[in-house]
Amino acid sequence: MIDMFYLPGRVCSTKAIKEIAQKATKPYTMISLKPDIEWVYLGQERMVQVMEMTGATMVYADRIQRVESQESRVESFAPVIDYQIGALRNDFDFGAVLLWDTEKLKALVAAMDTEYEFAGLYDLRLRASQAISNQQSAISHIPEYLYYEVETDTRKSGEKLFDYVDPRNRAVQIEMEQCVTAHLKRIGAYLKPGAYKALPEATEYPVTASVIIPCKNRARTIADAIHSALAQKVRAPYSFNVIVVDDNSTDGTSQIIEDLRLKNEDLIFIAQDKTWHAIGGNWNVAIHDPRCGKYAIQLDSDDTYFDETTVQKFIDAFESGAYGMVIGTYQLTNMAGETLPPGVIDHREWTDDNGRNNALRINGLGAPRGFYVPLLRTINYPTTKYGEDYAVGLRISRDWPIGRIYDVVYNCRRWEDNSDANCDIVAMNRNNWYKDRLRTFELQARMSE
Repeated sequence: MIDMFYLPGRVCSTKAIKEIAQKATKPYTMISLKPDIEWVYLGQERMVQVMEMTGATMVYADRIQRVESQESRVESFAPVIDYQIGALRNDFDFGAVLLWDTEKLKALVAAMDTEYEFAGLYDLRLRASQAISNQQSAISHIPEYLYYEVETDTRKSGEKLFDYVDPRNRAVQIEMEQCVTAHLKRIGAYLKPGAYKALPEATEYPVTASVIIPCKNRARTIADAIHSALAQKVRAPYSFNVIVVDDNSTDGTSQIIEDLRLKNEDLIFIAQDKTWHAIGGNWNVAIHDPRCGKYAIQLDSDDTYFDETTVQKFIDAFESGAYGMVIGTYQLTNMAGETLPPGVIDHREWTDDNGRNNALRINGLGAPRGFYVPLLRTINYPTTKYGEDYAVGLRISRDWPIGRIYDVVYNCRRWEDNSDANCDIVAMNRNNWYKDRLRTFELQARMSE
């Protein structure tokens, strides 16, 4: 009933996918992305049963991961998340086993008209996902632990975070962009180059730019961030201030901010009330404050600017074009300022012609981010503590141009208290599901226009 094939990993050629489809003769085709799969009792039968019940093109399931060493074997439950039309990340985690309806697999493969070296499987599952918009069960997740897989990548989540922008993976990323762009054209969500709306007019603002620093319980780092912001130099007639929004810190952060405020007239301190704000809500309070400037420039509470020219470079970028948003370049460092691999993150995958389409494939647009405040006040941040910046970036990219600064202007400091330093599988799934949901919202908006 099942033909079984081993395909070593998600990055593979179109040729490999076509060979599997050609060799498959039984009703179902199982593709394993890892070796040494072990099944729970009747696990394969359950996958077939669900496929027959749903009429799905492909099904996948939760799994139990094994981490093995010479000394021990550790097993842990590793659920995956439901697929949705916005699950366009080429690194979407299906687990190690994909069960396909062979007839439908062959039909999809027959339509694959581009020979990819790396994006073969990505192309296949994007084509399968097109039926989801028609409310068919094209790709179905079985929330049951049906097999064991061996996990060899034991890095912490924060150490895996920047794999997709590692320069060594550039050739792979280029192909993945080509693949997702073709998919967006097929489903009517592709945005052509150069068609933008006019920006809202700017009124009078107290300063040219405001550095926005939202924070909560950052007593160890907040002073570094504030000093970095206050040290900025801008040319006349430009001016700037610094707005710090503290969201009910309990570790002494607010006192550190207040002490610095008393010594610096350009530092504005906003203490939040006890209601729910998160990072997005803190940004909203800052940008709607009458003391906010025409441009709002991000600085996270545990990071610093690269040097004293960052704010001026953002002002120059905004003044050079009608940008709704400007994104800079950062370097990864430890708390001592030493560069960490992969070093400089410049998001060269962004292009003026296709950046806003490729933005639907990747999990971030870069940092630091600057915004044209008259526009941002009409969009606002979602009130959440993860993905809020990505949501705003996607929305702006649909209708307004985004500028880039390819000089390093920011130090992204990695340490044990980064919110994404060491997420467990539940937190990672929650974060990835939310960003997929943001992409789903954005896809629906683009397809309806």
